[in-house]
Amino acid sequence: MFNPTRNQARQLFFDTWQKYQSKESLSGMEVIALDVILQHPEYHFMLQDTKRYLDKDFPPEQGEINPFLHMSMHVAIQEQLAINQPIGILQRFTRLKNVLQGDEHEAMHRTMDCLAEMLWQSQRNQSTPNADFYLECIDKQLKSK
Repeated sequence: MFNPTRNQARQLFFDTWQKYQSKESLSGMEVIALDVILQHPEYHFMLQDTKRYLDKDFPPEQGEINPFLHMSMHVAIQEQLAINQPIGILQRFTRLKNVLQGDEHEAMHRTMDCLAEMLWQSQRNQSTPNADFYLECIDKQLKSK
């Protein structure tokens, strides 16, 4: 899935959770999604109710965190780390995790903050995402610990 729709991206999480519950085998992307799902038990109840949550909006102005966006960003970062793209992210992430006493989940969330900021800047400036900005943001996370 190179450019999935919102519902296709969400369906990955619903399907993965259902397969996991039924002890069915998972595809490569589903294995990654399951790892993220298992790190977020606070979202499990949503994954049990496709009808209610497939089309639900999570307006940021109401202070709601979109669990599907959050989990999708986890997956995106996992993919980036697996192929070290942008170049240097794996080394930075590893250093950040070490600075955080091995707390991979916290390192993931700090990296996610940088990814979100890069994407927001890209949308605001109507430009392509800036990998240098992303990596510099992670570098700042390393210094702010």
